Amino acid sequence: MSFNRILPRSDLEPFLATLAEQIQDSDAIAFLNHLQRQPIKVSDLVTGAPPVTVPTAVMATGKPTPDDSAPLILLPGFDSSALEFRHLIPYLAPHTAIYALDVLGFGFTAFPPSVAIAPSTIRQHLYATCRQLINRPVVLLGASLGGAIAIDFALRHPDCVERLILVDSVGFSGSFPLGQYLDASLLNWGADWLRFRKSMAFQATAMLPFIGSSQTDKILCAMLHQAMPGWKQAIVSFTRSGGYGYLAPHIAAIQQPTLILWGDRDSTLGTEDAWKFKRAIPRSCLAWITGADHAPHIDAPEAVAEAILQSLAE
Repeated sequence: MSFNRILPRSDLEPFLATLAEQIQDSDAIAFLNHLQRQPIKVSDLVTGAPPVTVPTAVMATGKPTPDDSAPLILLPGFDSSALEFRHLIPYLAPHTAIYALDVLGFGFTAFPPSVAIAPSTIRQHLYATCRQLINRPVVLLGASLGGAIAIDFALRHPDCVERLILVDSVGFSGSFPLGQYLDASLLNWGADWLRFRKSMAFQATAMLPFIGSSQTDKILCAMLHQAMPGWKQAIVSFTRSGGYGYLAPHIAAIQQPTLILWGDRDSTLGTEDAWKFKRAIPRSCLAWITGADHAPHIDAPEAVAEAILQSLAE
C-alpha cells in the first residue's frame, strides 16, 4: 500500500539528506514527500531565555475528522524517526487523521544546540506542538521510547490525551538512567557506535548480491535521520538526562483507556513488560502481534492497524 500521491524525488524537502534519493520503497517515498517542518514556538526550553522556535518534522495525512474527534499522533522510538510508521499509516489513513511526529532532538526535527534534550523539554515541545497544530485532545501512540514519551505526557497533561496506544513500550524497562553518570567520551563513543553499525549494515547490502532491495530500504529508512545536523549531540544530550527511568512507579496512575500492542517475539524488551503494563494500567487491553519483534508496526502493519482501528471504534 502507498499514499495517493507520489512526487518526483526532486520535490523532497531540502532538509532531508541526499541519502533519501536512494530509497525505493513506495511507502517511504510517499511518507517523505508528505513530510514537512512546522515552526513550533516553545516557551521555557532554556531558563530565562525567550521562546525557541523549533522546526518540527510532521507528516500529516488521513481522513479529516469532525471537531469533536481525536486525531492520532504517532511517536517513534529511540534513535529513529517517524518514518518507521511508513507501512502502518496507509492502513490507518482512510479512517482517521494522523500526525506522525518527530519529537525534540529526534528524527527530522531540527536540533536547537542551546536546548538540553530531556523528558521535560521533550514534553514542553510536544505540548506546544499539540496546541499549535491540533488544539484538541488526541489519541497518542508511542512505540518503544515513544511509548515512554506518551505515558509521561498523558500523566502531565491528561486533558490533552483522550486515549493511549503503547507499542512495545519503554516504561518498566528500556530506559538508561545510568547515562547521566557516564563520561562524555563514553557517550560520544556510544553515539558513534549507533551510526557505525547501521552504516556497516548498509555497506554489506551493497556487497552481497543476494540481499534484496527491501532489506536495503529498511536500513536506509533506519539511518536516514542520522545524517541530520546535530544528531549526535542530541543523542548524547538525551542520554545525559537519564531518560525515563523514573516512570515505572507512576504508570498505575494512567487514567486514559490504553491499548497495549506487543510483538510476541520482542527480542529487545522481551514480553513480560506487556503483562506489567496490563496489570498496572486500570483501563487497559493487551493485544499480541503474532510473529512480530520489537517493532510490530514494521513487521506486521496490517495486524497492528486492525487492532488500533478496533480499539478506536470501541
